[in-house]
Amino acid sequence: MRYLTARKRAEGKGAAGTGTEHFWYMKLSGVGLALIIPLFLVAFGRVLGGDRAEVLSAFSHPAMAILTGLVIFFGLRHFASGAQTMIEDYSHGSTRRALIIAVTVLSYGLIATGLFALAKIAL
Repeated sequence: MRYLTARKRAEGKGAAGTGTEHFWYMKLSGVGLALIIPLFLVAFGRVLGGDRAEVLSAFSHPAMAILTGLVIFFGLRHFASGAQTMIEDYSHGSTRRALIIAVTVLSYGLIATGLFALAKIAL
């Protein structure tokens, strides 16, 4: 027999049962992206319009490669988490599961493609 009250069982859980984990992840990744995106835009803006050799030289620098990798990874993880939250809010049943799987596969596929392209440039 369970001796937990209904309030204790429901504490920290939202309608989906995941609590505030999505909310805090989105806040944290949003703040992180707000810090690194302007740095990336300034660095990327400097090489925008340059010839191929200049762009390859800029992206082969370790700081630019690390910054670009962080933007790709955390930007797409932020996208996937936001899309999952939207899907959980507006769809139900097997459609929900299929859409969440599709968004997750799309997100990780884009991360892998972006990091592979970055590695080819940087190495």
